[in-house]
Amino acid sequence: MSVKKINPQDFRKSLLAWFDKNGRDLPWRYKGGAHPNPYHVWLSEIMLQQTTVQAVKDYFLNFIKIWSTLPDLARASQEDVTAAWAGLGYYSRARNLHKCAIEVFNSHGGNLPSDEDALLKLPGIGPYTAAAICSIAFNKPSNVADGNIERIMARIFALKTPFPKGKEEAKVKAGHFIGDFEGRHSDYVQALMDLGAMICTPKSPKCGLCPLSSFCEAKSQNIAESLPKREPKKKTPQKYGVVYIFVNEKEEILLERRAEKGLLAGMIGFPTTEWREKREREVLPLTVTKELTVKELPEVRHIFTHFKLQLKPILVRCDKEKAEAMLSENIEESYFWQNIKDVKDDHLPTLFAKTLKMVRSEI
Repeated sequence: MSVKKINPQDFRKSLLAWFDKNGRDLPWRYKGGAHPNPYHVWLSEIMLQQTTVQAVKDYFLNFIKIWSTLPDLARASQEDVTAAWAGLGYYSRARNLHKCAIEVFNSHGGNLPSDEDALLKLPGIGPYTAAAICSIAFNKPSNVADGNIERIMARIFALKTPFPKGKEEAKVKAGHFIGDFEGRHSDYVQALMDLGAMICTPKSPKCGLCPLSSFCEAKSQNIAESLPKREPKKKTPQKYGVVYIFVNEKEEILLERRAEKGLLAGMIGFPTTEWREKREREVLPLTVTKELTVKELPEVRHIFTHFKLQLKPILVRCDKEKAEAMLSENIEESYFWQNIKDVKDDHLPTLFAKTLKMVRSEI
């Protein structure tokens, strides 16, 4: 089907009519012509990166309850923000969210800019997020292409290039429908997102209920479910490591704040070895003596986006003073002791929350 054969205005009209009756009710969305809150749009878009709507809802509501405005978020501590984020994953998003709030507060009077170029200069905002904020929050004609929209375009035009390479072609096709129209750019983008989530789903698309079926080449060829084509998935790497839990005579455990770069950056957790793709003989970062009681616990398993992880927990009971003396060459400023009763599970990334739960069952 040629792009020229689809009338963009007819396409948008059909979609918007469906959206007015069937659009999702989401906590960051405003209906009935109300102007969206840019802070809510930005916050939801950052949270929704690599995450589902269902997983994000409660986190979003909790954030706006604690920090009802962007300036409130800017005045928060990074530790409180990452703690509220714990469990949502991709923790660099939380750190960049906080940095962005501070920069917007200091440089833009606490109001998100409505210009894509200005948004792109802010921490944590890439081309997609900048376009989404411009369109959804400020009702501007921007070419927004999330996973739902890319999938819809792949089917509308029966694109054969496998994803992820084909994503750019899908975005170009999506741009055909963007223009100065109807004054409903915000609704149009959200309508496409809803259509992808509710009708044009990855599996078993409901073509019979789709308001765009008359425009869809994949529907006419009866190949909608097979699109978009995808390159064969690579096997998910498996990594291994050891996590150390030092417990002293006061029932305090040794924690560390992880470095500001890398996976789980800036988060609080337990000391671990490097995570490698081969199991290696693990060596404690201290000399085992009679003053120490060492016990291996069942493995902790966790799945990150790009690899699976198995950690062997080593529980080490020791006198605090002696432990610190033995750890002096290995311990870093980022390590600190805290009573196990005071450690909050929701302040830890899921991996270490799992570890803490196991340790509490042992001591």
